[in-house]
Amino acid sequence: MLQTSSYSLVLSLQFLLLAYDLFVNAFSELLRMAPVVQLVLFIIQDIAILFNVIIVFLMFFNTFVFQAGLVSLLFRKFKGTIILTAMYFALSISLHMWVMNLRWRNSLGFVWTSGLQALFVLQRLAAVLYCYFYKRTALRLADPRFYRDSQWLRKEFLQG
Repeated sequence: MLQTSSYSLVLSLQFLLLAYDLFVNAFSELLRMAPVVQLVLFIIQDIAILFNVIIVFLMFFNTFVFQAGLVSLLFRKFKGTIILTAMYFALSISLHMWVMNLRWRNSLGFVWTSGLQALFVLQRLAAVLYCYFYKRTALRLADPRFYRDSQWLRKEFLQG
């Protein structure tokens, strides 16, 4: 079971990575004149998303539910977050590749194609949902019911 001090450290790291993601989404367009800096920010953002995924799965592995072999219960409870995170990661990488491909050749120009605008809007909408669901998942995994045997767990096992 995660101790309170170590869980608060893990939660702080998750929120720091989410804050970086928010920062890059909010301010990366201001750096279009410096494509190298924008590229580095995008790479770090994608790595931060991967780290958040790794941290959530490590938290899953640490639960009593997972150790008892009820992996399907965890995935059923957090399926939305897992799918949304994968979609957000794919949208982010697609947007970053497209933006860098267009801007690398003409960093002084303001290039926005219709497809890029659509992808930009989808990625930003997915970012809002990702932040909400990821934060909710991180906080829900603090519930002590996931870390010990309980009536709730037995009831869920019988229903599932």
